[in-house]
Amino acid sequence: MPAALVENSQVICEVWASNLEEEMRKIREIVLSYSYIAMDTEFPGVVVRPIGEFRSSIDYQYQLLRCNVDLLKIIQLGLTFTNEKGEYPSGINTWQFNFKFNLIGYDFGYMVKLLTDSRLPEEEHEFFHILNLFFPSIYDVKYLMKSCKNLKGGLQEVADQLDLQRIGRQHQAGSDSLLTGMAFFRMKELFFEDSIDDAKYCGRLYGLGTGVAQKQNEDVDSAQEKMSILAIINNMQQ
Repeated sequence: MPAALVENSQVICEVWASNLEEEMRKIREIVLSYSYIAMDTEFPGVVVRPIGEFRSSIDYQYQLLRCNVDLLKIIQLGLTFTNEKGEYPSGINTWQFNFKFNLIGYDFGYMVKLLTDSRLPEEEHEFFHILNLFFPSIYDVKYLMKSCKNLKGGLQEVADQLDLQRIGRQHQAGSDSLLTGMAFFRMKELFFEDSIDDAKYCGRLYGLGTGVAQKQNEDVDSAQEKMSILAIINNMQQ
């Protein structure tokens, strides 16, 4: 079933400590055939801002991301799985991970922190290097919107403009990741004739450096041979 036409009967699975191992086992099986992953995180927001001199506005944006990600902790992580046609696996296709603590690329900032169990690197190019190890292919819906005429606003506004129906509650990571995947495939169909130019869009995060992302694009073909997972984020204010 195409991602833009998901049915209410499809379930968002809540993941807690009690069922973590079992759900991770299911995900390891599903990702072999459904390797397009829409992702969303819920986090406390921007609570501090860096001070000092910065090389550019892009450098400032990364330092803003870094200091907030290092200081705060993720609340929820949502992952939705589809294949290259936007089709879902039968049964559950979205997992919402609930973490036990309260806690413009922030989604991937928190993911890198989770995966490495360490603070983010001080330099943006080091961050992109680590990011590319885990996610060799990335599409940012917010970045794609730059080439979508009249498409604007946050995730819910974009979904409304694309005539997509949300499943679950807004500002829940599982529901938002599911809606992000739906938006990506609808945008791909309506604005890119079902073929997105990887050299122009793959590996680019809205608001962060383009130089590093360009190098990532050059490596995307070889990276996909090693790991075919493709990640999709929305990077939009809700």
